[in-house]
Amino acid sequence: MTTKTLRFYEHRGLLPTAHRASNGYRDYGGETVARLDFIRRSRVAGLTLAQIGDILQVRDAGGTPCAHVRDALARQLTGLDRQITELVALRATVAEYYDAAAAADSVSCDSERICSLL
Repeated sequence: MTTKTLRFYEHRGLLPTAHRASNGYRDYGGETVARLDFIRRSRVAGLTLAQIGDILQVRDAGGTPCAHVRDALARQLTGLDRQITELVALRATVAEYYDAAAAADSVSCDSERICSLL
């Protein structure tokens, strides 16, 4: 991760403020590295930083956030299924328009319309 990303995560409260080494560089311990790995995997799964923050708050309060993670992943799957359904419908619509456009004669385009193909 970039330095900018690390600072951003610290600012958002997803990471604790890093310890500074004698040379001024940030020094991250194993717990912070594990936290960064969790954040990365959560982002890959499509979770928002707000959702990740909620999960980390549960963990930081001493709870086990597995049920919270399961619920967030279930909502993510539902959203993805909805998006896929919408994209399949959009593709069918675009394919219909394309088929009509491919078969159309540009000479017969209605001059009263912006474009007869749409």
